[in-house]
Amino acid sequence: MRLQGWGRFPDIAADLIEPVSVESIRKSLKDKNKVLPLIPRGAGRSYGDSALATRVISTHFLDEFIAFDQTTQTIQCGSGMTLNAILKLIIPKGYFIPVLPGTKYISVGGAIAADIHGKNHHKDGSFCSYVSELSLMLASGEIVKCSKTKNSELFQATCGGMGLTGIIIDAALSLKRVPSVSIRKRSLAAGDLIECMDIIDENEESEYSVAWLDCLASKPRLGRSIIHLAEHCEEGPAEYESSIRMSIPFSTPSMLLNKYSISIFNWGLYNLRKYGSEFSTVGYESYFFPLDYLKNWNRLYGSQGFLQYQFVVPITHSRQTIYEILKKVHASGKGPLLSVLKKFGEGNNNYLSFPFRGYSLALDFKKEKSLFPLLKELDEIVLETGGRLYLAKDARMDEDAFKRSYLDWEKFLNVKSQVDPDNMFASMQSDRIGLT
Repeated sequence: MRLQGWGRFPDIAADLIEPVSVESIRKSLKDKNKVLPLIPRGAGRSYGDSALATRVISTHFLDEFIAFDQTTQTIQCGSGMTLNAILKLIIPKGYFIPVLPGTKYISVGGAIAADIHGKNHHKDGSFCSYVSELSLMLASGEIVKCSKTKNSELFQATCGGMGLTGIIIDAALSLKRVPSVSIRKRSLAAGDLIECMDIIDENEESEYSVAWLDCLASKPRLGRSIIHLAEHCEEGPAEYESSIRMSIPFSTPSMLLNKYSISIFNWGLYNLRKYGSEFSTVGYESYFFPLDYLKNWNRLYGSQGFLQYQFVVPITHSRQTIYEILKKVHASGKGPLLSVLKKFGEGNNNYLSFPFRGYSLALDFKKEKSLFPLLKELDEIVLETGGRLYLAKDARMDEDAFKRSYLDWEKFLNVKSQVDPDNMFASMQSDRIGLT
């Protein structure tokens, strides 16, 4: 069958293995008639080709709840369990997942493999900061326990390791107590990029922070934006929200997304929010997962799909670098439909984890041939300042760009060579960037 990531580019003819037990996973690894590399795949929400290979092994069946200890505020579950399923279980008990991405429909294993981040990295770090232990099946079929103190190097390689060290079977996650899942949101308009970043810097104590940018606004309005600062309400419901979702039934014609239609959309969105109420109380779904209301929203980009270009650059270079990126994008006329800016706090010790202290910008582009030269130019701007691209969103970074930005790649390979000497675990992405 043909498989693709959430960005719908690229795709590959793959042998999809769908085991029904841990033992059947082990048998798949030991099948001597299948010598081709394979990669684990959870909910399929990685944007690019990190979960694509000629053989793909699904972890969807590993969706069981194992234990919930309210004394230690820890939940243990299978790696195929989604964040949505966890939220449904813990919210009525007054708990919340400490780090959430832009969708609740990803698996725990995928969240660990990408070491995902959210709108609170500046305060709370990334997802793997809250993984107290995980069980990993190695290429040999052996299952080992990993944590910050047990098999620590393997833990550092697995967290953010894009599934290349083995198959995550289960994990124990630390939760956070919250008084309510209602969110008190403050929305502020910024006339340009500098004002936007000033507002974010001045409000670093906000628990959650994210900015939407209009990348097609021309100077002097380049980077005009709406910043959303938020906290959990002190009082309010502790109830799971089940959103009623609209669905995109088919791929829309890609010609509908052009600089003119996107400019009109951005103008309307900016002005709607600019003149709206500064303070509001919203449900957590609306704040954390706005795109989840629109099922199959990736079809909006047409059958060719899209690429999300997400990078992080150091604080010291962030304003100049991001301004240069926006100028390049504006000059190209290839307006991204979505542009999201976040501030990161300190990074961790995981070898291939993406965040470090700086600013991150994510740009969603319609996939077209003429886009790739532009992204190559953006790569160089990012790399010259010591920045890096996000592996979970990547579909085209080359080996040089990867090794210039992920400086611990040799440490990662050293661990991988010990637990997977034959490179049983490999993906289209790992082949492309020189990890397999």
